[in-house]
Amino acid sequence: MPEISPELIRRWLHGWTTARALPAAEPAGPDGDGLRSECHQPGREVEVFALRADGAPDSLTRLAAAVAGASRPTWLTVPTRRPDTVESAVRAAGLDVLHRSEWLMATDLTGHPSHRPTAPYAPEVRTEGPVTVVSLRAADGTVAARGTIAVVGPDAVADRIETEPAHRRRGLGRVVMSTLAETAVSQGARTGLLIASEEGQRLYASLGWHHEADVLIARSPVPKAG
Repeated sequence: MPEISPELIRRWLHGWTTARALPAAEPAGPDGDGLRSECHQPGREVEVFALRADGAPDSLTRLAAAVAGASRPTWLTVPTRRPDTVESAVRAAGLDVLHRSEWLMATDLTGHPSHRPTAPYAPEVRTEGPVTVVSLRAADGTVAARGTIAVVGPDAVADRIETEPAHRRRGLGRVVMSTLAETAVSQGARTGLLIASEEGQRLYASLGWHHEADVLIARSPVPKAG
């Protein structure tokens, strides 16, 4: 199986940091091993993204060792088409594996299916610079579903697609994704990228998104109390 392109990972990460208003990621490790982002979240202050885990296993070994020895809570995110090999490597470095069922997915946004909200849900679209946030509000004005997309050149990266539990199984996720895709295309984007949780994979696949790679996420060991 061919390795995932480091450039595709870079493109997704550029959009992801834009969507979350984070500083641009900086190089991590020698020889283009990965990129490092300041996330500033409790338990996730720094996140390192492996770029060459499949093609250069030594690069993953170096990144995992650096994350294991980090002085701040640090995550390691590894897009890969060889998840079993990657999991063995990060566990050998002493990292705690958090997720291995997430997917990096892509689609041609110009052919994205269109879905419209039905009563009582009403869409709200807010665009600031390259970032658009779509919210679907219920009759009482509360947000029932939401999502974000960041347009960076020809790419658009979707992020934080959520439906509140009381409003699930009503097709709201489809409406949010459709509205985000239409907005991104109107801004010049053609390719959609996202990382999908296990829960979201079926939704995105039904909308024409395809699997590019598994995404394994690990973190530096949590210090034991006492």
